[in-house]
Amino acid sequence: MTAVDMNPTTEDFAALFAESFSDNQMMEGRVVPATVTAVAGDFVTVDVGLKTEGRISAKEFSQDEKQPAVGDVVDIYLERIENALGDAVLSRDKARREEAWTRLERLAEKKETVKGQIVGRVKGGFTVDLGGVNAFLPGSQVDIRPIRDIGPLMGQAQPFAVLKMDRPRGNIVVSRRAVLEESRAEQRAEIVGNMAEGERRRGVVKNITDYGAFVDLGGIDGLLHVTDMSWKRVSHPSQVVEVGQEVEVQIIKINPETQRISLGMKQLMTDPWDGVAAKYPIGAKLKGRVTNITDYGAFVELEDGVEGLIHVSEMSWTKKNVHPGKIIATSQEVDVMVLDVDSDKRRISLGLKQVMNNPWEAFTAEHPVGTDVEGEVRGITEFGMFVGLGPDLDGMVHINDIDWNTPGEEAIKAYNKGDTVKARVLDIDVEKERISLGIKQLSQDPAESVDLRKNAVVTTTVTEITSGGIEVSIGDGAMKAFIRKGDLSRDRSEQRPERFAVGDKVDALVTAFDKSSRKVSLSIKALEVREEKAAVEQYGSADSGASLGDILGAALAQKKDD
Repeated sequence: MTAVDMNPTTEDFAALFAESFSDNQMMEGRVVPATVTAVAGDFVTVDVGLKTEGRISAKEFSQDEKQPAVGDVVDIYLERIENALGDAVLSRDKARREEAWTRLERLAEKKETVKGQIVGRVKGGFTVDLGGVNAFLPGSQVDIRPIRDIGPLMGQAQPFAVLKMDRPRGNIVVSRRAVLEESRAEQRAEIVGNMAEGERRRGVVKNITDYGAFVDLGGIDGLLHVTDMSWKRVSHPSQVVEVGQEVEVQIIKINPETQRISLGMKQLMTDPWDGVAAKYPIGAKLKGRVTNITDYGAFVELEDGVEGLIHVSEMSWTKKNVHPGKIIATSQEVDVMVLDVDSDKRRISLGLKQVMNNPWEAFTAEHPVGTDVEGEVRGITEFGMFVGLGPDLDGMVHINDIDWNTPGEEAIKAYNKGDTVKARVLDIDVEKERISLGIKQLSQDPAESVDLRKNAVVTTTVTEITSGGIEVSIGDGAMKAFIRKGDLSRDRSEQRPERFAVGDKVDALVTAFDKSSRKVSLSIKALEVREEKAAVEQYGSADSGASLGDILGAALAQKKDD
């Protein structure tokens, strides 16, 4: 090698300087090892391998377990290699913070807890020191249940779960509640694993709600539902248990997935429904207490844990559309009759009206069919009217039972609500709770005073003359009929209505009578034909030589003599 080769050129120095500068640039903003060269007064001098040494305030080493000494190697954060004064800008605090972030990120990746201390209160939560890095603890993440005084937790080293990390922004969110819940879940799983359905346990009532009570079974709570507290009806759990009370319960069900435990107290007692059919036979009369009233009836307690239902239809013989609350009251003691028992469905049907006198039977005894009664018209409908027969009973007068001769639609117009009327009892149906009355039955049927059998002869009086025939009254005028034009005579020339006058007496033959509709069919023509036939049979025949006129004349003369 020549002398020229051993001496570096200007270009070589420039390259070396650029390489050194590039390396130094790469070190800025990073944690690097530094050697302590002096500890004097308030500063610690360190060498990071740069052309100059740097100084760090001694206060930044106050959190270290060991104070620095000359020759020690410590990690520092290199902010800048050289400031305006030519000094390196170094920080032990930032180095410690970077170390903490790296450590926390590693723990968070493994989903492990981190140690920290609650050091201050901020809006919405608290500040937690995680060993050089501050994190935010939301108020809702402090404990499983809200706590009023957080003082005892301040400054205490305890584990936290990392919920969120954002290193560029320097944000960390932690939770103490998550750690407690995980620990609690492990404890619950262990406790639940040692339990079995049907097992008896003792516990303490911790809380009461409208639907039940929560019982502490020693590290885990179970729900004692209100329906499992007693065999009898319980309106609110506070009627059976109170907070702090020690109770004995049976584990009814365990849900291994949710670790929820259902408890019962009544299961430790004898079921009052055992043998209930024998204790309460159908037809038995009992006393009970009304426990609840609904729109469809009332529940009556027969003994602790055994209730029966009085359906609204079985409450009163006469009050059909009345709310049960207007007939009986809650806590009232009542006499009832057992109507039906279903042990499987745990149902007993009771009757209230069955222990009272049946007003329909009482009415039948006092007013048998054919008895005349008097009452007030309580209602009028298109098919009849209702007549009051006392405070609770009504009888029905059908429109066809108002008048013998006037059509029902017309006859009912003569009555008004509130009128007092007399009627006759026609029929009583106790099962259907019906009483049939009749007004027209108070008088004799006009049809019974006249022989209206078919082919009977009746004497009528002409009451009206029309183009189609004549209207006549029968007997004393109680009944009326209409004789058509074609039935006025056997001779067509005499079938003229105008040949009759109002008031004329006319004999006619009954050709038909419908008693239900009270319609009478009359015919003068049929009477004449019958009389002619009778005369021929009596006074002559076709081969006697007598004329029809002679025969009819003899018949009329005989009739006149008679």
